[in-house]
Amino acid sequence: MKAAQWDPAQQKVVVNEVSKPIPGPGQFLVKLASASLCHSDLMSMAMPHTEPITIGHEGAGYIEEIHPTAQNKGFKIGDSIGFTYIVNYCDDCEGCEIHNNHCLNKKSRVNGFNEPGLFAEYATVDATSCIILPKQLPPETSSPIFCGGITAFHCVDSCELQSGQWLAVVGCGGLGQLAVQYAKAMGFKVIGIDINDDILENSKSQGADAVFNSRTNPSYIEEAKAYMDRGPNKGADAVAVFSAAPAAYKSAPPLVKLGGIIMVVGLPAEGVTFNALDIATGKYRVKGDSTGIPRRMKKAIDFTAKHSIKPEIETHKSLEAVNGMVERMRNGELTRRQVVQFA
Repeated sequence: MKAAQWDPAQQKVVVNEVSKPIPGPGQFLVKLASASLCHSDLMSMAMPHTEPITIGHEGAGYIEEIHPTAQNKGFKIGDSIGFTYIVNYCDDCEGCEIHNNHCLNKKSRVNGFNEPGLFAEYATVDATSCIILPKQLPPETSSPIFCGGITAFHCVDSCELQSGQWLAVVGCGGLGQLAVQYAKAMGFKVIGIDINDDILENSKSQGADAVFNSRTNPSYIEEAKAYMDRGPNKGADAVAVFSAAPAAYKSAPPLVKLGGIIMVVGLPAEGVTFNALDIATGKYRVKGDSTGIPRRMKKAIDFTAKHSIKPEIETHKSLEAVNGMVERMRNGELTRRQVVQFA
């Protein structure tokens, strides 16, 4: 089969012929309908690799084959499914109750990092990581929901907001735009903040009440607070940072109200730092969320289907497009999620 692989020797993504995978115990073989690019894929390519590795951890498709040990799981050949990006976990220990990447009984692996990724015609996935897609979410366009959409939903859902309260979304790329849609569907008011006017325009069209460019507008924090009309010392009830830029995280404390929540989603290479005294004295609280564990998916998928939430996507019909997609992401040129659709 064909797979888009990061080649460390050439320092680019190339399309190679590789062996079609065989499902192991507890696994399905999936024929991919679509796969999408995520900023986390850049982290994978920055890791030390000696051999080419198939990238990508967001995918959706159709069950092609079921290992005998994965039968009687409520799935059948031909089902359209989405799935998380972790394989080889027990789904039964204390670690798996938090995140399957923390499994205490098995050495879990991550698609596109230390497990072949999903920019390929076929992949093997753990049956326990899968969910059947409702008809409103066809697999040909739903790959960005896994993990981006689920992460965005969990993040907004974990902000502890009530209808009518304010959420500031910092970083309005693919995940941030989904967060805007989820937040509006939950009844929240939304401020969008980014450094790209085209991205901000997309966020506005998806429901953001107001948007601000933090690069070109030095007064964006004061203007955002003024727009919320809550006084100069009171900011958003929650601030969700989807950007991996250190500057995005520096903007969060002055944007959030006293006692509000800062949600950590974006992953800066050097980590994040908050003022310990601010946290100790309750000036704000810091939380984080991600795709979480598979059993949390149903709530996210049901909500996504019910409210017709869809990622803004740019589709490509060939794996040959992946290297260009990666370069455009590195250059900050993307305004929509990049999706490869398989024939």
